[in-house]
Amino acid sequence: MKKSYVIIMIMNPFVQSPIVLAIIIWSVVLKGLALWRAAQSKQKNWFIVLVLPLNTAGILELIYLVKFAKKPLTLDEVRSWIKKFSEKK
Repeated sequence: MKKSYVIIMIMNPFVQSPIVLAIIIWSVVLKGLALWRAAQSKQKNWFIVLVLPLNTAGILELIYLVKFAKKPLTLDEVRSWIKKFSEKK
């Protein structure tokens, strides 16, 4: 087990479950992507709503990315990211 993972588990007992850890990672990735899209699109109101410390497990961010973003997230775009990421390795 990596040292950093052990430190996280000791510091936060709620992260001991792999499901909780997966939800945290999912939420952080979606929040980052949603904040980046809102900033790039100059959607100040959405940026403020998304930056608030609301824990919705990525649901609010996903709704923004798919429905309300000026350039909605598409499945083809996600596939191209996965392809680019897999080619780098």
